[in-house]
Amino acid sequence: MQDTKIFSNYLASKIAAFNFDKYYTKKNRILLHVFMWLSFSILLILSYVLAYQLSYFEAFILTVRMTTVNMIVFYMFFYLLLPKIFSGGKARMLILLLFTFIISIFVWMAVTYFFSLLYHSLGFEIGKGELKGAIGMSASQTFLQAISVRRMFSQAFIIISILSPFFFVKILFEISKLYNKTLNIQSQKAALEIQNINIEKNFLKAQLNPHFLFNTLNNLYGLSIKKDDSTPEVILNLSDIMSYTLYESNTEKVALEKELDFIKNYFELEKMRYSAHKNIQFHIPEGEDLSGLYIAPLLTFTFIENAFKYGLKGNQKQFIHLEIKVQDRKFYFELENDVEQGIHDNEFGGIGITNARKRLQLLYPNKHQLDIENLETKFKVNLKIDLD
Repeated sequence: MQDTKIFSNYLASKIAAFNFDKYYTKKNRILLHVFMWLSFSILLILSYVLAYQLSYFEAFILTVRMTTVNMIVFYMFFYLLLPKIFSGGKARMLILLLFTFIISIFVWMAVTYFFSLLYHSLGFEIGKGELKGAIGMSASQTFLQAISVRRMFSQAFIIISILSPFFFVKILFEISKLYNKTLNIQSQKAALEIQNINIEKNFLKAQLNPHFLFNTLNNLYGLSIKKDDSTPEVILNLSDIMSYTLYESNTEKVALEKELDFIKNYFELEKMRYSAHKNIQFHIPEGEDLSGLYIAPLLTFTFIENAFKYGLKGNQKQFIHLEIKVQDRKFYFELENDVEQGIHDNEFGGIGITNARKRLQLLYPNKHQLDIENLETKFKVNLKIDLD
């Protein structure tokens, strides 16, 4: 199943990468059509010679007739009639398609009959084998006999079997061409959305840096006045955060360990702003082997920032609890914080949460689960991401 999916994705990428407009020029289209009809003619001549024991001249004149008839019906159907079929509703389309099918059979039989008349007047005839006298018998009919309803029904399946290879090749080619355009449009759309994501991420970084600088520098000032021993550690945390947001988060994915260090440093710095009675707890994996695991940078920052922006303000319990786990290459993020009663979803987080949802959908399609609950006095975020 996995191999099939990989092959399907590989095939889709190859079709998407092929530039139809570059190679399918007017000159190449003509060459392809010539090649198609020439191949058909050669195979038909060989069939007449080997299967019906005809001479090469007899096989040639019958091949000219059959190829010409098929070409007329093929180009009439795909380039004259078919474009008019898809200009209305479904009922109209079905009626016109049936009508076009009948016209194609009529034209095929009529042109075949006129070829028989021409060959008969030129003295051409099949002298032996199963098709002996076929041209004369066809030419001896009247036009109405040649295109009678009964004869059209009897010949319909034969005509379909003869024309089906050309119709199949044409339809297959048009489907591939359409699929190629669809994939290109999807690829361009995805590229544009990823570009928008990067703009949003850069906006987050621009928003994050002044916020940290302002609050943390104030805290540092207070600590330096007190000559607090934790001042060097705070400076180091701030340095790590600035380095991460300015330089290391510019890629699509970052090492999970670095993202977790960023979250830890952020919590440590924010925790300094509040008194000890504020219940701020976080558990982030430390000492675990996280090598080979990568995640989109700043993906959970919106939720964490909102927790500090709207949390720690309730009338009763004031808390922020963060729990992050990594198991079986899956990232689990659980965040809870108190909120003031009556706050609405659109007030909490606003466009930030909307953008976070979009980033998750684009970067981890079918590989994430996000549940957000806004209860009366509590806001909960549960996120699971498959990091494979």
